[in-house]
Amino acid sequence: MHRLHFGLWCLVKHIATWIEANAWPFFEKAFGSYPDMLLWNARTGMVPDHPHGLMLSGGFDIGRDYLRQPVPDPSQIQNAQPDRDAWEFYLLPKALARRLPIFAICRGVQVLNVALGGTLHLDIPGHGDFRHDNVQPLQYVNGAELRIPKVNSSHHQALDRLGNGLEVVARHSGDGIIEQVGLPGYPFAVAVQYHPERDVLYQPLFDAFVEAVRKSRSHD
Repeated sequence: MHRLHFGLWCLVKHIATWIEANAWPFFEKAFGSYPDMLLWNARTGMVPDHPHGLMLSGGFDIGRDYLRQPVPDPSQIQNAQPDRDAWEFYLLPKALARRLPIFAICRGVQVLNVALGGTLHLDIPGHGDFRHDNVQPLQYVNGAELRIPKVNSSHHQALDRLGNGLEVVARHSGDGIIEQVGLPGYPFAVAVQYHPERDVLYQPLFDAFVEAVRKSRSHD
């Protein structure tokens, strides 16, 4: 996403992330109206040592070496990526310590939860096959901001015991699966189980993240 003129370089904000190849076009579109936001994809190259924000995107399962729970059936861990696990579990604590804006999506919310000491449901029914018509209503807790009426369901794992400091923001109205969590008292942390990059319905989440990155002074 290197599309900035030299005159804008001093104003650019750097977002560290790892985005799989098939998801990259969705994120290009979601950030397309923000020329001051530069995504650095660790899957394809180096990222800055001191980014202005961290986005944990969707992908394959967290490897069992990073999970904080027994894995009695190894087949429930699908296509683990040790390089990605190592990068995200290394960078996330640093981002939290610097109080960077964090946007976590699908696998990303699971990484955040595990990094903070939580556990996962390793296989759940009814959420695994993505379809554009598979949208489900959410039930929000009182006072939640950034309310999205329905979500697209595409994951076979989900949060079980919450990590330290996390609170439930919304659950799936049908089966109670946690679909969004937050970090009360943290400057900006939006963590969702669904895939907001796949539909313009969820653009307000990206808008809020961008605004938080613009305001962040944690890199100074």
